[in-house]
Amino acid sequence: MNQHPAAPAVRARTSDNDRLRSRAVWLYYAEGLKQSEIAKILDVTRVTVVRLLADARRRNEVRITIRSPLTELAGTEFELRERYGIDEVILAPVSAPDADPTPAIAAAAGAWISSAITANMTVGVGWGRTLHSSLPFITGRSLEDLKVISLLGGIAAARRFNPAEFAWQFAEMFQGEGYLISAPALVDSPETKHALLERCGLASIFEMADKLDLAIFSTGGITQLTTSYRTGHLSEAERESLIEAGAVGDILYNFIDADGQLVDHPINQRAISADLKRLRAARTRLLVSGGADKHEVMRAAIAATTPNVLITDEETGRALCA
Repeated sequence: MNQHPAAPAVRARTSDNDRLRSRAVWLYYAEGLKQSEIAKILDVTRVTVVRLLADARRRNEVRITIRSPLTELAGTEFELRERYGIDEVILAPVSAPDADPTPAIAAAAGAWISSAITANMTVGVGWGRTLHSSLPFITGRSLEDLKVISLLGGIAAARRFNPAEFAWQFAEMFQGEGYLISAPALVDSPETKHALLERCGLASIFEMADKLDLAIFSTGGITQLTTSYRTGHLSEAERESLIEAGAVGDILYNFIDADGQLVDHPINQRAISADLKRLRAARTRLLVSGGADKHEVMRAAIAATTPNVLITDEETGRALCA
């Protein structure tokens, strides 16, 4: 009697991996659990959970789409295009004026990014809560000669999530080459910044950002505890001194005033990030941000970066038109 013991074993291993991936996908998208919680339930590491979710997206096992056109927002979108000279404006609807707009903005951004990314592109990305939240809504696939460049240094520790992971997760989704900044977003002195850029090879990564096909970035407000302050980069005293200097928020830790100009403050000499000139040089500039605390910095960011594409929530859109 002929027996083939190897075949059932292979099928079993494949089936086990499929089940593990399916459970991770269900717990994350359907149950809304955090990656760390899923890791405990499945008895695996958090890195394994991240890879399972990324694998599911590559296999097109997870698709989140928005099909219904929201014609009632068309008038506001048109007014924003005309007023600010932006080629494309997308306003995400929110359930209530005081609702957190991040999930809605993230969904709209993920859909746009999915259609915009193609082979042979060089993409520069920032990070933050909104961009990180857009990952589940991006349809990943294998693309040839795609380069993803981080435009900002990282953070050493995070509680619920690490927004600086956006760059490498983004590159992983499209199986592209990722170029990360292996330094904090904010260092202790201009001298340290200079040493890291010139002696540790970080300058060459930023030079790659001189010819971006697409730059994806967000903004941070300064009146509330946004990502910059939650992660411990800035002290309360530094935040208050930035406000005294005229700052209304930041773009990639470039702190700007209401006119979109860099404020005269030492913090701007300590940031490991792409400058505003590099952002403006990108062929397509996608600004993704919103929320009541960011209305002022959004106006400033539009002036500072002249985005081709703006994705925000409907309440912020109305405020920008007011």
